[in-house]
Amino acid sequence: MASARLGELTTERVRAALAAGRPVVALVPVGSVEPHGPHLPLVTDTIISEAAAARAVGMLEGQGLTAFVAPAVAYGVTRFAEGFAGAISVPAEVLTAYLRAVVDGYLETGFAHVCLVNNHLEPAHDAAVRAAVVEREGRASVACPLTRRWARTLSAEFKSGACHAGEYETSLVLAAAPETVDRAAAAALPDLGVSLSEGMKAGKLSFREMGMERAYTGAPARASAEEGEALLEKLGAMIAAEVTEALAPKL
Repeated sequence: MASARLGELTTERVRAALAAGRPVVALVPVGSVEPHGPHLPLVTDTIISEAAAARAVGMLEGQGLTAFVAPAVAYGVTRFAEGFAGAISVPAEVLTAYLRAVVDGYLETGFAHVCLVNNHLEPAHDAAVRAAVVEREGRASVACPLTRRWARTLSAEFKSGACHAGEYETSLVLAAAPETVDRAAAAALPDLGVSLSEGMKAGKLSFREMGMERAYTGAPARASAEEGEALLEKLGAMIAAEVTEALAPKL
């Protein structure tokens, strides 16, 4: 395979893959444009989704499937980041309609399955992403660590809910795109134990209401590329499982 990134291929290469006799899967990374502390880029969630999808390609190949990482959808529902510079939110219904059109486009072209790989964990965003695959059972799926099944496989910080731009996400970006991390800024940040899940349960509607004045929580100074590599393997396994389980009746 010349490239696992679908957007880098010619139409002839894609046509050949679809005609080769193996089921072909499109992994569509979904993210957001929102602040991730003073040390991570606005597109952190998209970087993580793209890197996790890339890990899943080889895993799916080993199970008899041809998989490609499709061009990402980088905008999402980011209401909790309101008021921070660079935060761009789209309405949930717009995101759902757009993603549904993308999914249907791949299916109509001949792809056997489309998986939306989502690592922006705002509940309204996750719901909008999942709504895009309704009535497409077996043909489309969502891979997201918000699901309890996958959340319990991840780090202690992730499970605590204090994980926005903390050790969990900073480690992932150090592994996936280290050039985008301001390491000095990360090292200078104190631990912050604000749990997003608990804040949401309490009815708080923004990072600032939760006390995240710099748009991060957790322990970014403790992050490492080594931890990020291990987490990417787990996220890749999550994607591969969601795809193969959805496709199982057809294989």
